[in-house]
Amino acid sequence: MYKNKKIAVVVPSFNEETQISKVITTMPDYVDHIIIIDDKSTDNMAAVVEEHCKTNPKIVLIRHEINQGVGGSIATGYKWARDHECDATAVMAGDGQMDPNDLAELLDPVVSGEVDYSKANRLIYAKAYEIVPKVRFWGNAILSLLTKIASGYWHISDSQTGYTVINLKALQIIDWDLMYKRYGQPNDLLVRLNIHNFKVRDIPQKPVYNVGEQSKLKIRKAIFTISILLLKKFFWRLKEKYIIRDFHPLVFFYFFGFFSLGCSFLFSIRFFRLWFVNGEVPEVTLILLLFMLAGGVQAIFLAMWMDQDYNKELR
Repeated sequence: MYKNKKIAVVVPSFNEETQISKVITTMPDYVDHIIIIDDKSTDNMAAVVEEHCKTNPKIVLIRHEINQGVGGSIATGYKWARDHECDATAVMAGDGQMDPNDLAELLDPVVSGEVDYSKANRLIYAKAYEIVPKVRFWGNAILSLLTKIASGYWHISDSQTGYTVINLKALQIIDWDLMYKRYGQPNDLLVRLNIHNFKVRDIPQKPVYNVGEQSKLKIRKAIFTISILLLKKFFWRLKEKYIIRDFHPLVFFYFFGFFSLGCSFLFSIRFFRLWFVNGEVPEVTLILLLFMLAGGVQAIFLAMWMDQDYNKELR
């Protein structure tokens, strides 16, 4: 128990035979349940965990028959914690890359009822740029910006961190069977939390690298895949939150903005075609191009500001 609250930690794991023991043995004593998800590993990780189970009754080992990805593993652990009414549930990777000494700092705002979801933020740590591999740092920064727009949580960054804590209320409301099952899970979850107006807070924490972990994430592929996911989730959030659940005029500004930018693109094609073919362009074409471009950009920025203002209480 932590401050009279039942705490669970979900540990999504795939082929972490060499790292999983460290995660188990360094887990804080106040953690009530250590839910280890074996995502159909091909090494001896499950056997290592089973040995620990003989001496540690807190461990719950759940084995997937089919590999479901890190998001699928987290969803499995969340459902177990929800069904056993854990007050706060953390996620810590099975590779030992998350410092257990930081867990209390993530738990505090959740168990106190200040927020519904807390997450580590490595990007705002003072020396993060020196610690985090450069490709990962900039890839994470780009995805964080896109996640701000897609999720409506404009105050958060380091969207790809997996070190999080969620409360029981959110566990009970979110449909985990619909959760994205791969590396875009943190982004998908933020969108879903925003639709239900859950409060989210970033907790600055020191990045941990070179502790024996072997990353399975391909940065370039992940940026493309998650960016497409965020685009879809952006429009889905607008529909769910600002049309179906509670209408907000910002949808008109987004619609006009995207429509205007689309028209400006068509006018730009006409502009350059006339320029190269005829050597001159009618003034009306240039005027329409500039008008649609300026109007579209202003409308989208205004919609973003309205979105930010609407969600400012979800800190």
